[in-house]
Amino acid sequence: MKKVLWAGLFATAVIACKKSEIRTETTDHGDGTSTVVTVETDQRTGIDSAEVRESVQDAKAELNKAGEKLEVAAQKAGAELKKAGEDVKDAAARGAEKVEQGAEKLQEDLKKK
Repeated sequence: MKKVLWAGLFATAVIACKKSEIRTETTDHGDGTSTVVTVETDQRTGIDSAEVRESVQDAKAELNKAGEKLEVAAQKAGAELKKAGEDVKDAAARGAEKVEQGAEKLQEDLKKK
C-alpha cells in the first residue's frame, strides 16, 4: 500500500513540475489573410510544436508532389501499354491473315494433285 501511495505522489510531483510555454504566432499572407497559431513548447523536452507542425506540413507537401509525379507516370505507362496492346493486336491480325493465305494456298495445291 505504501508503494502505491509513493508512486502516486511521485507521479503527481512529476506532472505538477511540467513546464511549458504557450505563445501565439500570427502569419500574414500576401493575399491579405493571416493565420494565427498557438504554439506550446514543453520545457522538459524542448520540443516546439510549431516546428513539428511545420515539418508535418513540409512532409505533406512533399508527399503530394510525389503523388502527382506517380499519377503522371502511371498515366504515361497506361498510355504506352495501351499502344503496345494495339500493336500486338495488329501484329496478331496480320499473322492470322498470313496463316489463312497459307492455308488457302495449301488447299489449292492439294486440289491440283
